[in-house]
Order: sequence, then C-alpha cells, then structure tokens
Amino acid sequence: MDGMSSRGARGFRALLGEAKWRELLKRGVERVHRRGSLLLQQGEPGMSVLALIRGRVKVLGAEPDGGQLLLTLRGSGDLLGEIAARSSAPRTATVQAVDECTTHSISARSFNAFLSEIDGHAALADYVVSKLSQTVPYQVQLIHFSPDRRIARLLLEIVSLAELTADPARVPFSQQEVADALGMARSTVAHHLQQLKDAGALRTGPRIVVASIPLLRQVAGV
Repeated sequence: MDGMSSRGARGFRALLGEAKWRELLKRGVERVHRRGSLLLQQGEPGMSVLALIRGRVKVLGAEPDGGQLLLTLRGSGDLLGEIAARSSAPRTATVQAVDECTTHSISARSFNAFLSEIDGHAALADYVVSKLSQTVPYQVQLIHFSPDRRIARLLLEIVSLAELTADPARVPFSQQEVADALGMARSTVAHHLQQLKDAGALRTGPRIVVASIPLLRQVAGV
C-alpha cells in the first residue's frame, strides 16, 4: 500500500517504555479474542484491565433505544477498562474486537499495585486524559467535516491501527458499519467510497481496501 510504513510503540506502551510494558504483561494472563467478540461490556464491574498487544477494537456506547455508537478505536499498545478498574465503578463502554485480538488480562488489584511499584500513576493520568477527549460518539467528533472528509478520516484511523494485522490495507468494516459509525445513510457512504476508488485512494472491488495513504490523507485534510 502506497505510503504505508512501520510505526513505533503507541498508547500506554509508549508512555511506559518497553521494559515496564513487558513487566506489566507478566502480571496478566494472555487471551485471544475472535473477530466480533466482546472483550468488555458496558455496565459490568471493572474487575480487570486488558493490555491490547495485537489487533484493533471498537469502543461502543449504548444509546437509549438499545443501539450502539462508535466512540473510538483502539490498537496495539492501548489499555482497555483501566478507568473502571481504578475506581471500582461499572464499565462505561463496550469493547468489541475488529480483528482477532490478543490481550493480557490483569486484575485491578495487580494493575494498581504495579502502578505504585513503578510510580506510574502520572503516566496513567496522562493516558486517561488523552482518551477522555474521545468519549463522545465518533459521528459527533467529525460533525463539522464534509461527508468525504469524515469517511476518509475514519478509514485513515482504522488503517493507522493495523500494526501486526495480516492485511493492514484492508478496512474490516462493511459500508453499513461505516455509515453507522458516522451517522450517515449507507447510500451516501457507498457514493463517497466509489469516489475514493475512482480517485485511486481505495482499490476497486467489493471490499474497502486502501490503495494510497497520501491520496486518502489529501481527502481527509491531514
């Protein structure tokens, strides 16, 4: 894929550094999650923290009518469920696997003890603050952009988190999932995806596959 390059550590892993990140993983139990499975569910007690070491996940918030809104996306190096685990409060969002994911599940008690041992509370606070800015639905975050720019930005974020996935250029969302994430009609999404294909930013074909990161960035305005 044109313009794709390897990236370094990100998320909480980048804040901790490699040695401390490895030490954190030793405190947990490795788990593999199938694509589409739920890693965490809104409302359940925050008894553990998940360290995401492979794959991407969707963070979803419940709507009053029972539907779910995309809040944000997470990838390798991120923590999941750390806010509820720190406060012993119910989880405020549901986390669903976009790809097959690997995590290390760490008990809240062990996680909090680890932070005290390494004096990592400030790093966690910085990390949480950066995440709190993304707690509004994704469609609200991008509401002031044109439809083509909103779609391009979502696709860019998805592929930017594709580290260690089998096909990093492929966006594992259907047209309907893109439409739901952005609060658009499916027909609108289909129209703009076709324009991106015609421009060479996406490959032709039924699946959403990025062909050129520079062209997609140009549409996204980043």
